[in-house]
Amino acid sequence: MSTDIPFNRSSLEGTELKYILETITIGQIAGDQAFSKKCQTLLAQLLGTERVLVTTSCTHALEMAAILLDTQPGDEVIVPAFTFVSTANAFVLRGARPVFCDIRPDTLNLDESKLQALITARTRAIVPVHYAGVGCEMDAINAIAGHHGIAVVEDNAHGLFGKYKGRWLGTWGALAAQSFHETKNITCGEGGALLINDHRFGERAEIIREKGTDRARFFRGQVDKYSWVDIGSSFVMSDVLAAFLYGQLEAWPAIQAKRQGLWQRYHDGLASWAESNGVRRPVVPPHCEQSWHMYYLLLPSVGARSALIAHLRTSGILAVFHYLPLHLSAYARRWGGRPGDCPVTEKASDCLLRLPFFTSMTPAQQERVIEATCRFQCPS
Repeated sequence: MSTDIPFNRSSLEGTELKYILETITIGQIAGDQAFSKKCQTLLAQLLGTERVLVTTSCTHALEMAAILLDTQPGDEVIVPAFTFVSTANAFVLRGARPVFCDIRPDTLNLDESKLQALITARTRAIVPVHYAGVGCEMDAINAIAGHHGIAVVEDNAHGLFGKYKGRWLGTWGALAAQSFHETKNITCGEGGALLINDHRFGERAEIIREKGTDRARFFRGQVDKYSWVDIGSSFVMSDVLAAFLYGQLEAWPAIQAKRQGLWQRYHDGLASWAESNGVRRPVVPPHCEQSWHMYYLLLPSVGARSALIAHLRTSGILAVFHYLPLHLSAYARRWGGRPGDCPVTEKASDCLLRLPFFTSMTPAQQERVIEATCRFQCPS
């Protein structure tokens, strides 16, 4: 059966097409031109971070982080088992071995209480993922990492404009990666950014991003000609995408306000149904200000989750599950992952359902989702 309420839909906030026309008209459609610089400046000012470089994707921002940390074959990188493949793959590309950490049962974030036991002399980095835009316990993670001299790289794909203890997500680690994929709050279809919170990485980051050349120095007049000075790749975002992104970034307070309203309506409208059906709603600790990225439910069983997905589809509503346990994936099995290694991850993967959630969602659409969900009774 076809669905008329999609899981996700991109939307315009007003100036995106105007800015795209502007960059095409002035003939600046390659990377690192006017709108790329505007995006970088605005993000750095909003977040108070050392430096921002927009990239072709969040995946590429993570790959840049792996290069900046001089990740070598034999190194280990601790990542949550409940995450997208890019979190681990960026470091595996450099020869590192991913070490999978289970998640907390409340926020579904990396369980900081399990970190210490996973650290070895080969640990190069810890990569916390702020799941659903709710902050990991960064005080504890940074304290453990600092004690061992290990870098922290935040995978903040979900968390732009969320906070932990009053401080922006993405500003806690030495480096952080942002996503502007079409499913994210702020989007340009495909895109990302590397947040640089440690000044030691700034100059090398722009070299790596520009194919290993000192092209940026050349355009600043610091060298007479640019050349190949380091490893790198083409991580530069087109200014056409940056123009679209800048229109979205300018409207970030309005976008966040709309999404907050959507999230709260789900949370309130499903409260009594969830309690009577043994369904758990998202947990947001009081010291976290979430980014309003998604709304999920944890059903009692994989069978109940599958039944609810099918039930919603009969009402023209597309709901989806999320990550499969990364430590049990076909590729990760080479490092010895076994069922039972990360039990909280495995349970969440079986039971989590994401409801339709997008900025342009109408009250009527959301009411249909809530009403259809409340008609469902979890099988006993």
